[in-house]
Amino acid sequence: MLLSKSDRVFALTGAGISAESGLATFRGSGGLWEGHSVEQVATPKAWDTDPALVWRFYSMRRRDAEAAEPNAAHFSLGKLEQKMGDRLFLCTQNVDDLHERGGSRNVHHMHGSLFESRCVKCNEPFPDRREYLETLPVCDTCGSPVRPHIVWFGEVPLAMDMIYEQLDQATVLLVVGTSGSVYPAAGFVHSARQRGIQTIYVGPEEPLNAASFHRIEIGTAAAVLPSLF
Repeated sequence: MLLSKSDRVFALTGAGISAESGLATFRGSGGLWEGHSVEQVATPKAWDTDPALVWRFYSMRRRDAEAAEPNAAHFSLGKLEQKMGDRLFLCTQNVDDLHERGGSRNVHHMHGSLFESRCVKCNEPFPDRREYLETLPVCDTCGSPVRPHIVWFGEVPLAMDMIYEQLDQATVLLVVGTSGSVYPAAGFVHSARQRGIQTIYVGPEEPLNAASFHRIEIGTAAAVLPSLF
C-alpha cells in the first residue's frame, strides 16, 4: 500500500503484537493468573479487596515485559514513524514498552503504562519499574497508597477526546493484533468507516468486527507489517 505525503495514519495495536514477543494474552490463555481470573487482579474492586495480590500480579507483568524484546512489527511501526513524523499516531491497548523500544516515540497508551505508578490521592503518574512483592508503595508526598498506572476493567481509557481528535484527522486506520472484542477500541473502525477513512486490519485471524474493514491481511504482525507500506 502506498502512502502519499497528505496521508495521516492512525495505528491501533493490541495484545497480539506483544504476544509475538512472548508476552501472555490473558484472554487468549483462559484469563487466568495463578488460579485467579484477570478480573480478580485487574479491577478497582480487586484493588480495594487485596492490593498486595494486585501488586504481585503487576510486578510479575513488569518482570515479563522487561525480559521481552520488540519484534519486527514494533520495528516496522518505528520506521514508519521516522518517515511520517507526526502524521502517524500510534495508539496502543498494550501496557508494555515494546513500541518505544522498537523506535516509536509518539505512543499513546490508552490503557496506561506498566512502568508507571500513581498515588490514589494525588493522581499523578510517575515512572516506576520496581517490583512490589512484599512491602506496598506509598506516596512520598501524602502517604496514600500507590497503585499501578493501569486502566482496569470498569475504568475509562486515557485521553479518549484526544484519541477521537486524532482519528478524525486520519486518512488510514491500521488495526494490528486486536480481536475486535474490547471496547471502546473495537468501535474505532466503525467511526472511521463513517468518516470515509480507509480501514486495514492485520492479524492471524479475522477479528469480530471484520465486516467493518476495507482490507484484511491475515498473518502475524511481524510477517505482514514490514512489507505492508
